[in-house]
Parts: sequence; structure tokens; C-alpha cells
Amino acid sequence: MNQTQLRQQPKRIIISGGGTGGHIFPAISIANALKKKDSSIEILFVGAIGKMEMEKVPAAGYKITGLPVAGFHRRLTLKNLTFFFKLFASMMKARKVIKEFKPDAAVGVGGYASGPVLRVACSRNIPTVIQEQNSYPGVTNKILAKKADKICVAYEGMEKYFPAEKIIITGNPVRQDIIEHINIEKAYEHFQVTGNRKVLLIVGGSLGARTINESICANLDFLLREKIQVIWQTGKSFFNQAKNEITQYATQDIKVFEFITRMDYAFVIADIVISRAGASTISELCLVHKPAILVPSPNVAEDHQTKNAMALVNKNAALMVTDAEAREKLVNEAIKLINDDFTKNTFNQNIAKMAYKNSADIIADEILKLIEEKKRHAV
Repeated sequence: MNQTQLRQQPKRIIISGGGTGGHIFPAISIANALKKKDSSIEILFVGAIGKMEMEKVPAAGYKITGLPVAGFHRRLTLKNLTFFFKLFASMMKARKVIKEFKPDAAVGVGGYASGPVLRVACSRNIPTVIQEQNSYPGVTNKILAKKADKICVAYEGMEKYFPAEKIIITGNPVRQDIIEHINIEKAYEHFQVTGNRKVLLIVGGSLGARTINESICANLDFLLREKIQVIWQTGKSFFNQAKNEITQYATQDIKVFEFITRMDYAFVIADIVISRAGASTISELCLVHKPAILVPSPNVAEDHQTKNAMALVNKNAALMVTDAEAREKLVNEAIKLINDDFTKNTFNQNIAKMAYKNSADIIADEILKLIEEKKRHAV
């Protein structure tokens, strides 16, 4: 095949992984950035059957195929008996997908499906890129890193886990609308809050966070006494309970939402944010420069949310309250921080230094660069 023919063929890229919004939405952002740079690029997602990517990716306009892969449970359980069968079946299907799709590059964003796909891609000398969102990588990415060509990370110091020569600090791809110019008056109007009193934003991820929700419920009196306005995303499972809880108060100061669609508006008017410490959320907080109290989820692999939170705490860019102490301390810490202008300004300045803009574009450029390098060597 001559050089002209090589150029004329549309590039094909596989993006694999998922399981949570923290993996899926960065993956979609990378796909969008690739298509923006070259609309002829063909993209195929590979996810895990039964996981949320099988719904979210088609909704974003991309094709996806599913592997039967599942996680290995650290405790003794019968489910582990099927793990190796599912892994073997997933490796077979990953080989079939790669043989048929013939990708020019494979990208892994973390999650169960990225393991089989990137292992097969590496074995066939297909350029591979890992995108690691967290400050402490998962087991799959640590294994894959030995063979991957490039590793895009969001935090400094990742050479402790990955080969230093492969690392590129790109930050995490996040929703671009949160950093666009926002009309603050429209934001106040949208949430029906006033601009002359403090606003506390509470988010626990798209599914909510029970400990955060219960901590707020148990201490509503204190927030109301301080005349703090609250914008509270509860998630679906806690929404009705939270609505019932605030009906006993004759107040318009607490706005409860199952899910906040205009997070750009919420961020721009918030004085401080209470949140879990997922990688995407932290990247967004860095971009919008918001003082935050982080409550890491204890129900994640390798306790990586605590490590994410500590990456900010160690730079005096946020506070952390553990899940275990949240019911007792969280609201009290929030009241102290929202009234402490000096600490808020310090957090604002320090968290801004940790922001990476245009992460998806940078990652897309690295993927395309690898493809071009491979084509040059093939000619």
C-alpha cells in the first residue's frame, strides 16, 4: 500500500472501558475531540455488558459493543467462579472485534472492558493510549501500562506507578459548558436564589451519596439558622426523602434536585461545594476554582477517592471530611468554611493552579500523533 492510499483511508479508533460516569464521560469527550479534529474518523466503543456505558454511549451518538467481562471480588464469593470464564470469553470477543474493526489505535479509559481490548491491541502492535483519571491508578491500568505507548494522567507524581517516559500530564476531560462564560443573573434566576446571601452546593455524583445526604438532613437546622442558601443534588434514591424532610421547614432557602442539569449555573453561584472525590468532579472543581469539602466514597477500588482528595488537601486547595465522620462534622465544617473568606480565597487560588484546560483535545492530539508515527514507520 503506498503513502497516498494510507492517507486516504479514514482513521479507526477503539475507545474501551466504562462502568461509571467517571470513565464514560471522559471517554465521550475524547471521542468528540477526535471527531472535531477529523470528522472522517470512525470510532467504536467497547464496554461491559449490563453497565451504564451500553446506554450512555449510544445516547451520545456512538456505536458500542459489549464484552461479558466482570470484576473480581476481593471477598470470597461464588461470583468469582465465573470471573475467569467471562474473562476468557471477553478476550475472545476482543480479538474478534479488533480483527473486524481493524483499529489504527486503541484507547483505554479504565473499567472492566479496557483490559481485554488493550491487551489484544498491544499484542497486535496497535498503538495504545491509557487515560488514567485518578491520582492512584487501578490494577488494570497498572498492568496495561507496561505495554501501552502513552499514558495520559491528571496528577503529578504518577511515575510512582507508570513508566515515566510514557506519561503525559493532560488533566481529565470534563464538560466544556462549565467553563464557558455564564450569565450570573440567569444562574441566580434559574435556581431562584438571591445574590446577597451565601450559596452552598451539594453534589454526590449523578447517583447521589447517601452519607452526604443523611449528614445534610440531620443538620438542616444549622444551615437555616446561618441563612445559607442550599442547592442540593440528592440523586434518585434519596430525592423523595429529602423533599419530605424540608417540608417541615417554612423556607425557600433549600432547593432539592434529583439531578442538576445546569451544573454550569450551579458552579458559578456557589460559594463552596460539598462533593464526593471522583476524578471528574475534582477536575471540574479545579477548572471552576471552587472551594470544596470533599467526602471520599469508601466504596471504591483501592480507596482512590481518598487519594484524589488528598492530592488537593496536600496543596491546601480543599478540605476533606471522611465518610465515617461526615454526620458529625460535615455541616459544621461547611458553615465555618463558607464564612471564612481568607480560607476560601486561599483554596480558590490553589485549586486554580491544578486545572488543566482542553484535556480532551490534548489527548486526541496524542492519539493522532501515535497513528501518524505508526503509518510513517509502515511506509
